[in-house]
Amino acid sequence: MPSTPLRGIFAPVTTPFAGDDIDLAAFRRNARHYKTTPLAGLVVLGSNGEAASLDDQESDALIAAARDEYPEEKWLIAGTGRESVRLTVAACTRAAALGVDAVMVRTPSFFKTRITPESLLQYYTEVADASPAPVILYNITLFTGVNLLPETAAALSHHPNVIGIKDSGGDISVISDLVAQCRPGFPVLAGATTMLYASLCVGGHGATVGPGAVAPEICAGVQEAFDRGDHAEARRLQALLVPIAKSVGPKWSVAGLKVAVDAYGLTGGPPRLPLLPVPPDGVKVIQAQVAALKGAEPWGHRTPFADRT
Repeated sequence: MPSTPLRGIFAPVTTPFAGDDIDLAAFRRNARHYKTTPLAGLVVLGSNGEAASLDDQESDALIAAARDEYPEEKWLIAGTGRESVRLTVAACTRAAALGVDAVMVRTPSFFKTRITPESLLQYYTEVADASPAPVILYNITLFTGVNLLPETAAALSHHPNVIGIKDSGGDISVISDLVAQCRPGFPVLAGATTMLYASLCVGGHGATVGPGAVAPEICAGVQEAFDRGDHAEARRLQALLVPIAKSVGPKWSVAGLKVAVDAYGLTGGPPRLPLLPVPPDGVKVIQAQVAALKGAEPWGHRTPFADRT
């Protein structure tokens, strides 16, 4: 596990495909670029990685490739959430054997009308008891339809193998409640780009956000400016992220982020069905947004890959 705390900007990386197969060579090239950026770590097999559309063999191959390419001094986190304790623990165990530093476990969701705070408390407790890797809670109600309440997260924060939470609800009051109710110092990561700066102001520890994959310097710059007390600069950089955040969030979601990754100079490619590609007019919008971000990066844009070998 890295010696640095679970704090900073973590990029939820996309999964490139060649036809209907994962493109491991492109994925490796992407990972090699990200290690040159100020990101605190990568999240493989998150929502933006289309984890729900991948089988276990594909998932394990992506984790192994990321571990080969990404430096051990930075965090490598893998999404391992499944629909039962047994399946989730199995995924956590495989990920740990492949060298991840932590696992990010979404709420189970198929039986959403029967999932209660009590069942989530028991589910996560049993997963954390059995997982060989430290567990990060993952609340993404937009996709799961299940809400991990701050009170439940607060109880889980005292488990010795639960090391943080990512909340993607986009509600700053929830981030505030998590910071206030969880054990002191428990890492709380925002999952909505538009509230990155606000989440830091209420005690959050960073973010795992899609634009981290296409504007890592700007996203990290928000937190660096905040940490040194330059709130005007933090707010300026935050404002730069709003257009792309809307495009790769509520408007075009995962497919939009993959277009943005292509425009950034890495390999995004098309999504896997049932997700559909972004329409041509949307592609032009996203390309223009990424071009604007490249010209605004506080440390100067790094062109990904001198070559594509």
